[in-house]
Amino acid sequence: MDVRVDVRGTDGAGGTAADETRSLLAWLTEADELRGRVSPQEGPPVPGTLGPVLDGLVVALGSGGTVTGLTTALVAWIRSRHSNVTVKATRPDGASLEISTKLVGPMTAQELRTFVTDTSWILENGREADGGAL
Repeated sequence: MDVRVDVRGTDGAGGTAADETRSLLAWLTEADELRGRVSPQEGPPVPGTLGPVLDGLVVALGSGGTVTGLTTALVAWIRSRHSNVTVKATRPDGASLEISTKLVGPMTAQELRTFVTDTSWILENGREADGGAL
């Protein structure tokens, strides 16, 4: 299963969503579980610019903990940001979930462990534990 990952927000220093997406790409490619599974997705060039714009990432997920590896890496990256960012992960069936600095920033270590477990389950299964939609 391939998951599309989009970033919204800025880095607080005048950077763009594309800058944040490049930062996330670098972060995810450093995770052992995700190495070789992350691909940049580019959109058409913006008028007046040279070349395409990085507008998202695609992560190829498989068995063996890659969903948990992705969720853990996303949460760690978000918590490392100095401004408000939101990451949206979208499954092939269109189901999606969003994680933001406002959501995970104030969590305790135990809350983070539970959040990663629950979010990984939702991302892998496409619905909440009670059968509701994402």
